Amino acid sequence: MVASTHWLASSAGYGVLAAGGNAFDAAVTSGFVLQIVEPHLNGPGGEVPILFMKPGGRAQVLCGQGVAPAAATVEAFDGYERVPGLGVRSACVPGAFDAWMRLLLDHGRLSLRQVLEPAIDCAHNGFPIVPKIASTIESVEQRFRQEWLSSAEVWLPKTGAGQLHRCPQIAETYRRLRGEAEACSSDRDGQIEHARRIWSQGFVAEHIDQFLRTEVPDGSGGVSTGLLTGQDMAGWSAEYEDTASVEYGGYTVHKPGAWSQGPVFLQQLQLAKHTGLAELTDSNSAEFVHLITEAAKLAFADREAWYADPRFADVPLDELLSDRYAKERAALITDVASLDLRPGTVSGRTPYLPPQATVPVGTVPVERGNGEPTVSRGGEPRGDTCHVDVVDREGNMVAATPSGAWLSSSPVVPGLGFPIGTRAQMFWLDPRSPNCIAPGKRPRTTLSPGLISRGAEPVLAFGTPGGDQQDQWTFSFLQRWLHHDIDLQEAIDAPNFHNNSFPSSFYPREIAPGQLVVESRFGAEVVRALENRGHRVVRSEPWSLGRISAVARDAESGLLSAAANPRGRQGYAVGR
Repeated sequence: MVASTHWLASSAGYGVLAAGGNAFDAAVTSGFVLQIVEPHLNGPGGEVPILFMKPGGRAQVLCGQGVAPAAATVEAFDGYERVPGLGVRSACVPGAFDAWMRLLLDHGRLSLRQVLEPAIDCAHNGFPIVPKIASTIESVEQRFRQEWLSSAEVWLPKTGAGQLHRCPQIAETYRRLRGEAEACSSDRDGQIEHARRIWSQGFVAEHIDQFLRTEVPDGSGGVSTGLLTGQDMAGWSAEYEDTASVEYGGYTVHKPGAWSQGPVFLQQLQLAKHTGLAELTDSNSAEFVHLITEAAKLAFADREAWYADPRFADVPLDELLSDRYAKERAALITDVASLDLRPGTVSGRTPYLPPQATVPVGTVPVERGNGEPTVSRGGEPRGDTCHVDVVDREGNMVAATPSGAWLSSSPVVPGLGFPIGTRAQMFWLDPRSPNCIAPGKRPRTTLSPGLISRGAEPVLAFGTPGGDQQDQWTFSFLQRWLHHDIDLQEAIDAPNFHNNSFPSSFYPREIAPGQLVVESRFGAEVVRALENRGHRVVRSEPWSLGRISAVARDAESGLLSAAANPRGRQGYAVGR
């Protein structure tokens, strides 16, 4: 089974499985196709966290989140109130390529040529432009024409929705990389290892280094050079880690660690044990929405106060995920919506409270639309994410959330055909913050794939695009699937919601206290009940919130299932 946010990626992954590849081969193949067909949501210069598990094994994280460059100090951003979300100065090491290659090398069966070919084919022969790509290009067309001429070469004249678009530069980049790797070795593993070196030390790194040493328009009328260098790229590689996890309802729920926002999902699960959420019979009720929302506010407040790369900060994750702490925090939840940012005190330590840029009541923060890129009042573009889940006949399971290097946020690197990421915007510039920028540090990303196991057997892989909303949309999905006797597709299709009562992870880091965005399918009675509890409700379109996909495996029967999101008419689940 393969489920992802785009039908071409799912189809490519399924083709790999049908030809005898395993879940890891399929995930890598789908991941590279997503770079081509969803360029407004991710790209070759982006990043990816990957969760995976083999039957009888243990869940692991493969961290494809690159680190801040050696020159990325607080002083390097003198004159900035926030790390910018636009241009080249916010680039971290692009980690997706090495992560996909390491997954393929260590766990896959196919060759470099086989996993790259579908993406090269899409880039060379073309793929249909979905409406959101067309609208994203339209929103930044002026910038491309006036400042980012390398982007204009790739994306202009703009292609309309439903029309075919080709990316020959990216096709040539991957062809050249593959050709050089094959020339260096006749061995599968040797070719993959050479591909990793070519990316981080060869012509790819050289092109990026050369481009970022020049003054590049930053998209807001100024120019800047990048902090990222070829040396930064050469010194980094994707690494395996243990997952963060909690026990819930007879399952073990796994997430990436505190360098991601993933543990907020686990904190919400711990809080749910003390709120009676699982006992509710109606998952479309105001009580269901209220309890999840109020618990999410507490978990996300802790995210801002405590989460960061644990190699650089003392993150009290064991305490944050403890039952004792969850019970104390759950006692703060009442029948009335909280309007305050309330991180917890852990082991006597004072929580960090970030600066809060509050938006007017009733205004949705600029980057928090429906899970797709939006454009702010000031014209800055917003990027988002994609997702892929795979399970094979042997029970191997993978969940991955590729993101970054959006076509709208940074100019295309000449000679490569793709932009570089801007993930450093998720750092703070306040030295008091555990997530303050520092050389070699991972930004506390929003990317948050999920995986669930029972004993030593993987049973569910899931995730969604959506930035700060990822661990809100998927949380209600999981509650419905576990406790309300519905299948994966019904849980994905159910009306969704999220709150904006904490600082956004994206520039300009806005907060909207008490704001609750709900799909209108909840109905007027539920909306009134939520407003009576003090929630500042914003009604969204009927099918607008979330792009969840999932795959599952019954550990006893071996029966596989999969589901994908109907919102936006892109998601696709396929299997046999």
